[in-house]
Amino acid sequence: MVFDFDALETLRAHHPAWRLLRSDHASLAIGFLHRVFVAPNTRVIAAADLAEALEDELYALRERWGEDRFPRPALDYLTDWAATDKGWLRKFYRAGTDELQFDLTPAAEKAIIWLGQLSERSFVGTESRLLTLFELLRQMSEGSESDPAKRVIELRRRRDEIDAEIAQVQAGHVPLLDDTALKDRFQQFTQLARELLADFREVEHNFRLLDRKVRERIALWEGAKGALLEEIMGEHDAIGDSDQGRSFRAFWDFLMSSRRQEELTELLDRVLALPAVTDLQPDARMRRVHYDWLEAGEHTQRTVALLSQQLRRFLDDQAWLENRRIMDILHGIETKAIALRQSPPPDDVASIAEPAAAIELPLERPLYAPARRSLIAEIALQEGSGDIDPSELYDQVVIDKARLTRHIRHALQARPQVTLRELIEAQPLQHGLAELVAYLQLGTDSFRAEVVDGAMDLIAWTTAARDGRSTHRQARLPRIIFAR
Repeated sequence: MVFDFDALETLRAHHPAWRLLRSDHASLAIGFLHRVFVAPNTRVIAAADLAEALEDELYALRERWGEDRFPRPALDYLTDWAATDKGWLRKFYRAGTDELQFDLTPAAEKAIIWLGQLSERSFVGTESRLLTLFELLRQMSEGSESDPAKRVIELRRRRDEIDAEIAQVQAGHVPLLDDTALKDRFQQFTQLARELLADFREVEHNFRLLDRKVRERIALWEGAKGALLEEIMGEHDAIGDSDQGRSFRAFWDFLMSSRRQEELTELLDRVLALPAVTDLQPDARMRRVHYDWLEAGEHTQRTVALLSQQLRRFLDDQAWLENRRIMDILHGIETKAIALRQSPPPDDVASIAEPAAAIELPLERPLYAPARRSLIAEIALQEGSGDIDPSELYDQVVIDKARLTRHIRHALQARPQVTLRELIEAQPLQHGLAELVAYLQLGTDSFRAEVVDGAMDLIAWTTAARDGRSTHRQARLPRIIFAR
Protein backbone atom coordinates (compact mmCIF):
# COMPACT_ATOMS: atom_id res chain seq x y z
CA MET A 1 0.00 0.00 0.00
CA VAL A 2 1.20 3.52 -0.85
CA PHE A 3 0.86 5.95 2.06
CA ASP A 4 0.57 9.17 0.07
CA PHE A 5 -2.03 11.90 0.53
CA ASP A 6 -4.31 10.94 -2.36
CA ALA A 7 -4.44 7.26 -1.44
CA LEU A 8 -5.17 8.03 2.22
CA GLU A 9 -7.89 10.54 1.28
CA THR A 10 -9.53 7.90 -0.90
CA LEU A 11 -9.41 5.37 1.93
CA ARG A 12 -10.79 7.87 4.43
CA ALA A 13 -13.73 8.69 2.17
CA HIS A 14 -14.61 5.23 0.83
CA HIS A 15 -13.24 2.41 3.01
CA PRO A 16 -15.94 1.01 5.34
CA ALA A 17 -13.48 0.39 8.19
CA TRP A 18 -12.33 4.02 8.25
CA ARG A 19 -15.94 5.24 7.97
CA LEU A 20 -16.83 3.07 10.95
CA LEU A 21 -14.03 4.52 13.10
CA ARG A 22 -15.04 8.15 12.40
CA SER A 23 -18.79 7.56 12.65
CA ASP A 24 -20.90 9.29 15.31
CA HIS A 25 -22.27 5.88 16.31
CA ALA A 26 -18.87 4.16 16.34
CA SER A 27 -19.01 3.28 20.04
CA LEU A 28 -22.47 1.74 19.74
CA ALA A 29 -21.79 -0.12 16.47
CA ILE A 30 -18.34 -1.47 17.37
CA GLY A 31 -19.30 -2.57 20.88
CA PHE A 32 -22.50 -4.27 19.73
CA LEU A 33 -20.99 -5.94 16.63
CA HIS A 34 -18.04 -7.25 18.66
CA ARG A 35 -20.31 -8.71 21.32
CA VAL A 36 -22.69 -10.33 18.83
CA PHE A 37 -20.45 -11.43 15.94
CA VAL A 38 -16.72 -11.39 16.81
CA ALA A 39 -16.62 -12.62 20.41
CA PRO A 40 -18.84 -15.74 19.92
CA ASN A 41 -17.56 -16.32 16.32
CA THR A 42 -21.09 -16.02 14.88
CA ARG A 43 -21.35 -15.88 11.10
CA VAL A 44 -25.01 -15.24 10.24
CA ILE A 45 -27.84 -13.92 12.46
CA ALA A 46 -31.51 -13.54 11.57
CA ALA A 47 -32.74 -9.96 11.36
CA ALA A 48 -35.38 -10.46 14.08
CA ASP A 49 -32.85 -11.88 16.58
CA LEU A 50 -30.26 -9.21 15.81
CA ALA A 51 -32.83 -6.40 16.10
CA GLU A 52 -34.03 -7.76 19.45
CA ALA A 53 -30.46 -7.88 20.78
CA LEU A 54 -29.79 -4.32 19.60
CA GLU A 55 -33.09 -3.14 21.08
CA ASP A 56 -32.00 -4.44 24.49
CA GLU A 57 -28.69 -2.63 24.06
CA LEU A 58 -30.44 0.62 23.12
CA TYR A 59 -32.85 0.28 26.05
CA ALA A 60 -29.95 0.01 28.51
CA LEU A 61 -28.20 3.01 26.94
CA ARG A 62 -31.37 5.12 27.01
CA GLU A 63 -31.80 4.32 30.69
CA ARG A 64 -28.33 5.73 31.32
CA TRP A 65 -28.09 8.62 28.84
CA GLY A 66 -31.71 9.59 28.21
CA GLU A 67 -34.33 8.81 25.57
CA ASP A 68 -32.88 11.31 23.07
CA ARG A 69 -29.48 9.60 22.79
CA PHE A 70 -30.59 6.84 20.37
CA PRO A 71 -34.19 7.64 19.40
CA ARG A 72 -34.53 5.40 16.32
CA PRO A 73 -35.70 1.75 16.36
CA ALA A 74 -33.09 -1.00 16.30
CA LEU A 75 -34.00 -2.23 12.80
CA ASP A 76 -33.43 1.27 11.38
CA TYR A 77 -29.89 1.29 12.78
CA LEU A 78 -29.18 -2.17 11.31
CA THR A 79 -30.52 -1.14 7.89
CA ASP A 80 -28.40 2.00 7.99
CA TRP A 81 -25.26 0.03 8.92
CA ALA A 82 -25.90 -2.32 5.99
CA ALA A 83 -26.36 0.52 3.46
CA THR A 84 -23.91 0.97 0.61
CA ASP A 85 -22.43 4.16 2.07
CA LYS A 86 -21.67 2.33 5.35
CA GLY A 87 -20.88 -1.29 4.47
CA TRP A 88 -20.49 -2.59 8.04
CA LEU A 89 -23.11 -5.34 7.71
CA ARG A 90 -24.12 -7.55 4.80
CA LYS A 91 -27.88 -7.86 4.42
CA PHE A 92 -29.16 -10.80 2.38
CA TYR A 93 -31.76 -13.54 2.11
CA ARG A 94 -30.59 -17.10 2.67
CA ALA A 95 -31.42 -19.49 -0.17
CA GLY A 96 -34.72 -21.26 0.36
CA THR A 97 -36.06 -18.84 3.00
CA ASP A 98 -37.70 -15.41 3.01
CA GLU A 99 -36.20 -14.37 6.35
CA LEU A 100 -33.73 -11.48 6.27
CA GLN A 101 -30.19 -12.28 7.48
CA PHE A 102 -27.22 -10.14 8.59
CA ASP A 103 -23.50 -10.89 8.56
CA LEU A 104 -20.46 -8.83 9.56
CA THR A 105 -18.30 -7.52 6.70
CA PRO A 106 -14.52 -8.07 6.66
CA ALA A 107 -13.87 -4.32 6.76
CA ALA A 108 -15.86 -3.88 9.98
CA GLU A 109 -14.11 -6.87 11.56
CA LYS A 110 -10.71 -5.36 10.67
CA ALA A 111 -11.65 -2.11 12.43
CA ILE A 112 -12.84 -4.00 15.53
CA ILE A 113 -9.67 -6.11 15.72
CA TRP A 114 -7.47 -3.03 15.23
CA LEU A 115 -9.22 -1.28 18.11
CA GLY A 116 -8.58 -4.30 20.29
CA GLN A 117 -4.85 -3.81 19.77
CA LEU A 118 -4.90 -0.19 21.00
CA SER A 119 -5.25 -1.09 24.67
CA GLU A 120 -2.10 -1.33 26.71
CA ARG A 121 -0.81 -4.85 27.25
CA SER A 122 0.78 -5.89 30.50
CA PHE A 123 3.20 -8.15 28.64
CA VAL A 124 4.60 -7.75 25.10
CA GLY A 125 6.62 -10.71 23.87
CA THR A 126 9.11 -10.60 21.01
CA GLU A 127 11.11 -13.83 21.25
CA SER A 128 8.40 -16.12 19.87
CA ARG A 129 7.78 -13.84 16.89
CA LEU A 130 11.49 -13.75 16.09
CA LEU A 131 11.66 -17.56 16.26
CA THR A 132 8.58 -17.76 14.01
CA LEU A 133 10.26 -15.49 11.47
CA PHE A 134 13.39 -17.62 11.46
CA GLU A 135 11.31 -20.79 11.07
CA LEU A 136 9.41 -19.30 8.12
CA LEU A 137 12.63 -18.24 6.42
CA ARG A 138 14.09 -21.71 6.96
CA GLN A 139 11.02 -23.40 5.48
CA MET A 140 11.09 -21.13 2.42
CA SER A 141 14.80 -21.68 1.92
CA GLU A 142 14.58 -25.47 2.23
CA GLY A 143 11.37 -25.68 0.21
CA SER A 144 12.91 -23.84 -2.74
CA GLU A 145 16.25 -25.69 -2.74
CA SER A 146 16.46 -27.98 -5.79
CA ASP A 147 20.01 -29.33 -5.19
CA PRO A 148 19.71 -32.82 -3.56
CA ALA A 149 23.17 -32.58 -2.02
CA LYS A 150 22.37 -29.37 -0.17
CA ARG A 151 19.05 -30.78 1.03
CA VAL A 152 20.81 -33.88 2.42
CA ILE A 153 23.39 -31.71 4.23
CA GLU A 154 20.62 -29.65 5.87
CA LEU A 155 18.66 -32.75 6.91
CA ARG A 156 21.78 -34.34 8.44
CA ARG A 157 22.50 -31.14 10.37
CA ARG A 158 18.98 -31.17 11.83
CA ARG A 159 19.36 -34.88 12.63
CA ASP A 160 22.56 -34.19 14.55
CA GLU A 161 20.83 -31.46 16.54
CA ILE A 162 17.97 -33.83 17.41
CA ASP A 163 20.41 -36.59 18.42
CA ALA A 164 22.27 -34.14 20.64
CA GLU A 165 19.03 -33.05 22.29
CA ILE A 166 18.00 -36.67 22.85
CA ALA A 167 21.36 -37.42 24.48
CA GLN A 168 20.99 -34.37 26.73
CA VAL A 169 17.52 -35.45 27.87
CA GLN A 170 18.70 -39.02 28.52
CA ALA A 171 21.48 -37.62 30.66
CA GLY A 172 18.87 -35.92 32.88
CA HIS A 173 19.22 -32.36 31.56
CA VAL A 174 15.70 -31.47 30.37
CA PRO A 175 15.53 -27.87 29.08
CA LEU A 176 12.25 -26.17 30.06
CA LEU A 177 10.68 -22.89 29.01
CA ASP A 178 10.41 -20.32 31.79
CA ASP A 179 7.20 -18.43 32.55
CA THR A 180 8.20 -15.48 30.36
CA ALA A 181 8.76 -17.68 27.32
CA LEU A 182 5.46 -19.49 27.92
CA LYS A 183 3.54 -16.20 28.16
CA ASP A 184 5.28 -14.91 25.04
CA ARG A 185 4.34 -17.91 22.94
CA PHE A 186 0.78 -18.16 24.26
CA GLN A 187 0.17 -14.49 23.53
CA GLN A 188 1.32 -14.96 19.94
CA PHE A 189 -0.85 -18.08 19.61
CA THR A 190 -3.93 -16.16 20.82
CA GLN A 191 -3.32 -13.32 18.36
CA LEU A 192 -2.79 -15.66 15.39
CA ALA A 193 -5.88 -17.72 16.31
CA ARG A 194 -8.13 -14.65 16.32
CA GLU A 195 -6.61 -13.30 13.10
CA LEU A 196 -7.25 -16.67 11.46
CA LEU A 197 -10.96 -16.45 12.34
CA ALA A 198 -11.10 -12.98 10.78
CA ASP A 199 -9.35 -14.26 7.63
CA PHE A 200 -12.15 -16.76 7.00
CA ARG A 201 -14.72 -13.99 6.62
CA GLU A 202 -12.42 -12.14 4.19
CA VAL A 203 -11.80 -15.32 2.15
CA GLU A 204 -15.57 -15.86 1.90
CA HIS A 205 -16.02 -12.21 0.86
CA ASN A 206 -13.40 -12.59 -1.89
CA PHE A 207 -15.08 -15.74 -3.23
CA ARG A 208 -18.39 -13.87 -3.33
CA LEU A 209 -16.80 -10.97 -5.26
CA LEU A 210 -15.36 -13.39 -7.83
CA ASP A 211 -18.76 -15.01 -8.27
CA ARG A 212 -20.39 -11.60 -8.75
CA LYS A 213 -17.92 -10.72 -11.48
CA VAL A 214 -18.75 -13.96 -13.29
CA ARG A 215 -22.48 -13.19 -13.10
CA GLU A 216 -21.91 -9.68 -14.48
CA ARG A 217 -19.93 -11.18 -17.34
CA ILE A 218 -22.79 -13.56 -18.12
CA ALA A 219 -25.34 -10.74 -18.12
CA LEU A 220 -23.26 -8.58 -20.50
CA TRP A 221 -22.04 -11.42 -22.76
CA GLU A 222 -22.85 -11.00 -26.45
CA GLY A 223 -20.66 -13.67 -28.04
CA ALA A 224 -21.06 -17.38 -28.59
CA LYS A 225 -22.38 -19.52 -25.79
CA GLY A 226 -19.53 -22.03 -26.00
CA ALA A 227 -16.95 -19.30 -25.52
CA LEU A 228 -18.89 -18.01 -22.50
CA LEU A 229 -18.98 -21.45 -20.85
CA GLU A 230 -15.29 -21.97 -21.49
CA GLU A 231 -14.43 -18.63 -19.94
CA ILE A 232 -16.68 -19.21 -16.90
CA MET A 233 -15.26 -22.67 -16.20
CA GLY A 234 -11.77 -21.26 -16.52
CA GLU A 235 -12.68 -18.53 -14.06
CA HIS A 236 -13.96 -21.01 -11.44
CA ASP A 237 -10.89 -23.18 -11.95
CA ALA A 238 -8.82 -20.07 -11.42
CA ILE A 239 -10.63 -19.48 -8.10
CA GLY A 240 -9.69 -22.93 -6.85
CA ASP A 241 -6.16 -22.78 -8.28
CA SER A 242 -5.43 -19.27 -7.02
CA ASP A 243 -2.99 -18.72 -4.14
CA GLN A 244 -5.89 -18.05 -1.79
CA GLY A 245 -7.80 -21.12 -2.96
CA ARG A 246 -4.80 -23.47 -2.66
CA SER A 247 -3.90 -22.11 0.77
CA PHE A 248 -7.47 -22.53 2.01
CA ARG A 249 -7.65 -26.08 0.62
CA ALA A 250 -4.36 -27.03 2.29
CA PHE A 251 -5.55 -25.57 5.60
CA TRP A 252 -8.86 -27.42 5.35
CA ASP A 253 -7.22 -30.75 4.54
CA PHE A 254 -4.86 -30.33 7.49
CA LEU A 255 -7.61 -29.42 9.95
CA MET A 256 -10.07 -32.11 8.79
CA SER A 257 -7.70 -34.85 9.89
CA SER A 258 -9.11 -36.55 13.01
CA ARG A 259 -5.59 -37.18 14.27
CA ARG A 260 -4.80 -33.44 14.01
CA GLN A 261 -7.99 -32.52 15.85
CA GLU A 262 -7.21 -34.88 18.72
CA GLU A 263 -3.65 -33.57 18.86
CA LEU A 264 -4.85 -29.95 18.98
CA THR A 265 -7.34 -30.76 21.74
CA GLU A 266 -4.68 -32.50 23.82
CA LEU A 267 -2.14 -29.71 23.34
CA LEU A 268 -4.64 -26.98 24.22
CA ASP A 269 -5.70 -28.77 27.42
CA ARG A 270 -2.08 -29.24 28.44
CA VAL A 271 -1.03 -25.64 27.70
CA LEU A 272 -4.07 -24.01 29.31
CA ALA A 273 -3.36 -25.96 32.50
CA LEU A 274 0.12 -24.43 32.89
CA PRO A 275 0.37 -21.94 35.80
CA ALA A 276 2.08 -19.29 33.65
CA VAL A 277 -0.73 -19.41 31.09
CA THR A 278 -3.40 -19.45 33.81
CA ASP A 279 -1.98 -16.20 35.20
CA LEU A 280 -2.79 -14.51 31.87
CA GLN A 281 -6.51 -15.34 32.38
CA PRO A 282 -7.06 -16.55 28.81
CA ASP A 283 -10.44 -16.48 27.11
CA ALA A 284 -12.52 -19.58 27.83
CA ARG A 285 -13.27 -19.97 24.11
CA MET A 286 -9.55 -20.51 23.44
CA ARG A 287 -9.95 -24.10 24.65
CA ARG A 288 -12.15 -24.88 21.64
CA VAL A 289 -10.63 -22.46 19.13
CA HIS A 290 -9.89 -25.27 16.66
CA TYR A 291 -13.60 -26.10 16.59
CA ASP A 292 -14.28 -22.43 15.82
CA TRP A 293 -11.84 -22.76 12.93
CA LEU A 294 -13.75 -25.81 11.73
CA GLU A 295 -17.09 -24.00 11.97
CA ALA A 296 -15.80 -20.92 10.14
CA GLY A 297 -14.10 -23.03 7.46
CA GLU A 298 -17.21 -25.15 6.99
CA HIS A 299 -19.30 -22.00 6.55
CA THR A 300 -16.86 -20.79 3.90
CA GLN A 301 -17.02 -24.17 2.15
CA ARG A 302 -20.83 -24.07 2.16
CA THR A 303 -20.77 -20.55 0.74
CA VAL A 304 -18.48 -21.56 -2.14
CA ALA A 305 -20.62 -24.65 -2.85
CA LEU A 306 -23.80 -22.55 -2.77
CA LEU A 307 -22.31 -19.99 -5.15
CA SER A 308 -21.33 -22.74 -7.58
CA GLN A 309 -24.80 -24.28 -7.33
CA GLN A 310 -26.51 -20.92 -7.96
CA LEU A 311 -24.22 -20.23 -10.92
CA ARG A 312 -24.98 -23.65 -12.40
CA ARG A 313 -28.71 -23.05 -11.97
CA PHE A 314 -28.34 -19.63 -13.58
CA LEU A 315 -26.59 -21.14 -16.59
CA ASP A 316 -29.24 -23.87 -16.84
CA ASP A 317 -32.01 -21.26 -16.80
CA GLN A 318 -30.24 -19.25 -19.49
CA ALA A 319 -29.88 -22.34 -21.68
CA TRP A 320 -33.53 -23.33 -21.08
CA LEU A 321 -34.78 -19.88 -22.08
CA GLU A 322 -32.67 -19.86 -25.24
CA ASN A 323 -33.81 -23.37 -26.22
CA ARG A 324 -37.44 -22.46 -25.59
CA ARG A 325 -37.16 -19.36 -27.75
CA ILE A 326 -35.64 -21.43 -30.56
CA MET A 327 -38.41 -24.03 -30.27
CA ASP A 328 -41.09 -21.30 -30.31
CA ILE A 329 -39.60 -19.86 -33.50
CA LEU A 330 -39.48 -23.30 -35.15
CA HIS A 331 -43.03 -24.07 -34.05
CA GLY A 332 -44.23 -20.77 -35.53
CA ILE A 333 -42.52 -21.55 -38.84
CA GLU A 334 -44.13 -25.01 -38.93
CA THR A 335 -47.58 -23.59 -38.17
CA LYS A 336 -47.34 -20.97 -40.93
CA ALA A 337 -45.99 -23.52 -43.40
CA ILE A 338 -48.91 -25.89 -42.79
CA ALA A 339 -51.38 -23.02 -43.17
CA LEU A 340 -49.81 -22.00 -46.49
CA ARG A 341 -49.93 -25.59 -47.75
CA GLN A 342 -53.66 -25.88 -47.17
CA SER A 343 -54.57 -22.54 -48.77
CA PRO A 344 -51.70 -20.87 -50.57
CA PRO A 345 -52.15 -17.08 -51.02
CA PRO A 346 -52.52 -15.69 -54.54
CA ASP A 347 -49.75 -13.16 -54.03
CA ASP A 348 -46.14 -13.67 -53.15
CA VAL A 349 -45.51 -15.38 -49.82
CA ALA A 350 -42.25 -13.63 -49.09
CA SER A 351 -40.31 -10.85 -50.70
CA ILE A 352 -36.89 -9.36 -50.35
CA ALA A 353 -36.51 -5.60 -50.53
CA GLU A 354 -34.29 -4.23 -53.24
CA PRO A 355 -30.86 -3.06 -52.08
CA ALA A 356 -31.67 0.63 -52.37
CA ALA A 357 -31.73 3.53 -49.93
CA ALA A 358 -35.01 5.16 -48.95
CA ILE A 359 -34.75 8.83 -49.93
CA GLU A 360 -36.72 11.36 -47.90
CA LEU A 361 -36.41 14.99 -48.88
CA PRO A 362 -36.37 17.61 -46.11
CA LEU A 363 -39.32 19.49 -47.60
CA GLU A 364 -41.45 16.33 -47.53
CA ARG A 365 -41.41 16.27 -43.74
CA PRO A 366 -44.46 17.80 -42.03
CA LEU A 367 -44.12 21.07 -40.17
CA TYR A 368 -44.24 21.22 -36.41
CA ALA A 369 -47.76 21.31 -35.07
CA PRO A 370 -48.21 22.22 -31.36
CA ALA A 371 -50.25 19.83 -29.30
CA ARG A 372 -53.82 20.85 -28.68
CA ARG A 373 -54.66 21.65 -25.11
CA SER A 374 -57.74 20.14 -23.58
CA LEU A 375 -60.36 22.61 -22.40
CA ILE A 376 -61.99 21.95 -19.06
CA ALA A 377 -65.56 23.09 -18.87
CA GLU A 378 -66.24 25.42 -15.99
CA ILE A 379 -69.08 23.79 -14.07
CA ALA A 380 -70.15 25.21 -10.77
CA LEU A 381 -70.10 22.71 -7.94
CA GLN A 382 -73.37 22.34 -6.12
CA GLU A 383 -73.59 21.52 -2.48
CA GLY A 384 -75.18 18.17 -1.75
CA SER A 385 -78.01 17.57 0.62
CA GLY A 386 -76.73 14.40 2.33
CA ASP A 387 -76.99 14.26 6.11
CA ILE A 388 -73.43 13.11 6.98
CA ASP A 389 -71.43 13.99 10.07
CA PRO A 390 -67.86 14.86 8.86
CA SER A 391 -66.44 14.35 12.35
CA GLU A 392 -66.41 10.59 11.67
CA LEU A 393 -63.49 11.16 9.28
CA TYR A 394 -61.31 12.45 12.13
CA ASP A 395 -62.42 10.03 14.82
CA GLN A 396 -59.67 7.43 14.36
CA VAL A 397 -58.14 5.11 16.93
CA VAL A 398 -54.33 4.73 16.77
CA ILE A 399 -52.68 2.01 18.85
CA ASP A 400 -49.20 2.98 20.08
CA LYS A 401 -47.35 -0.34 19.72
CA ALA A 402 -44.11 1.24 20.94
CA ARG A 403 -45.78 2.03 24.28
CA LEU A 404 -47.07 -1.53 24.59
CA THR A 405 -43.62 -2.91 23.70
CA ARG A 406 -41.94 -0.80 26.38
CA HIS A 407 -44.55 -1.96 28.91
CA ILE A 408 -43.83 -5.62 28.13
CA ARG A 409 -40.04 -5.16 28.26
CA HIS A 410 -40.31 -3.28 31.55
CA ALA A 411 -42.38 -6.10 33.05
CA LEU A 412 -39.91 -8.76 31.82
CA GLN A 413 -36.93 -7.01 33.40
CA ALA A 414 -37.97 -8.08 36.90
CA ARG A 415 -39.53 -11.42 35.99
CA PRO A 416 -38.68 -14.17 33.50
CA GLN A 417 -42.28 -14.32 32.25
CA VAL A 418 -45.57 -12.45 32.60
CA THR A 419 -49.14 -13.19 31.53
CA LEU A 420 -51.29 -10.98 29.33
CA ARG A 421 -53.81 -10.52 32.13
CA GLU A 422 -51.09 -9.22 34.49
CA LEU A 423 -49.90 -6.76 31.83
CA ILE A 424 -53.41 -5.39 31.37
CA GLU A 425 -54.05 -5.20 35.12
CA ALA A 426 -50.84 -3.17 35.54
CA GLN A 427 -51.74 -0.91 32.59
CA PRO A 428 -55.47 -1.05 31.71
CA LEU A 429 -56.61 -1.02 28.10
CA GLN A 430 -57.19 2.47 26.72
CA HIS A 431 -58.64 1.54 23.33
CA GLY A 432 -60.50 -1.64 24.15
CA LEU A 433 -60.48 -4.60 21.81
CA ALA A 434 -58.12 -2.94 19.28
CA GLU A 435 -55.41 -2.62 21.93
CA LEU A 436 -55.98 -6.23 23.05
CA VAL A 437 -55.44 -7.39 19.45
CA ALA A 438 -52.23 -5.33 19.33
CA TYR A 439 -50.94 -7.24 22.38
CA LEU A 440 -51.66 -10.53 20.59
CA GLN A 441 -49.83 -9.31 17.49
CA LEU A 442 -46.77 -8.36 19.54
CA GLY A 443 -46.80 -11.84 21.01
CA THR A 444 -46.24 -13.30 17.55
CA ASP A 445 -43.98 -10.64 15.99
CA SER A 446 -41.69 -9.10 18.63
CA PHE A 447 -41.74 -11.45 21.65
CA ARG A 448 -41.80 -15.14 22.44
CA ALA A 449 -45.31 -15.93 23.64
CA GLU A 450 -46.84 -19.25 24.70
CA VAL A 451 -50.52 -20.21 24.93
CA VAL A 452 -51.64 -22.39 27.87
CA ASP A 453 -54.61 -24.36 26.59
CA GLY A 454 -55.74 -25.68 29.95
CA ALA A 455 -56.11 -22.29 31.66
CA MET A 456 -58.48 -19.44 30.80
CA ASP A 457 -58.13 -15.74 31.71
CA LEU A 458 -60.92 -13.18 31.96
CA ILE A 459 -59.84 -9.76 30.68
CA ALA A 460 -62.12 -6.78 31.36
CA TRP A 461 -61.98 -3.18 30.22
CA THR A 462 -64.11 -0.04 30.16
CA THR A 463 -64.91 2.02 27.05
CA ALA A 464 -66.42 5.51 26.92
CA ALA A 465 -69.34 6.10 24.51
CA ARG A 466 -70.10 9.32 22.67
CA ASP A 467 -72.82 10.31 25.09
CA GLY A 468 -70.38 10.09 28.01
CA ARG A 469 -71.58 6.78 29.37
CA SER A 470 -69.13 4.03 30.23
CA THR A 471 -69.50 0.50 28.95
CA HIS A 472 -67.90 -2.49 30.68
CA ARG A 473 -66.73 -5.27 28.40
CA GLN A 474 -64.85 -8.51 28.96
CA ALA A 475 -63.23 -11.25 26.92
CA ARG A 476 -62.39 -14.84 27.90
CA LEU A 477 -59.37 -16.33 26.14
CA PRO A 478 -56.64 -18.93 26.82
CA ARG A 479 -53.83 -17.79 29.09
CA ILE A 480 -51.03 -16.11 27.12
CA ILE A 481 -47.55 -15.91 28.67
CA PHE A 482 -44.83 -13.52 27.42
CA ALA A 483 -41.29 -14.76 28.10
CA ARG A 484 -37.83 -13.32 27.69
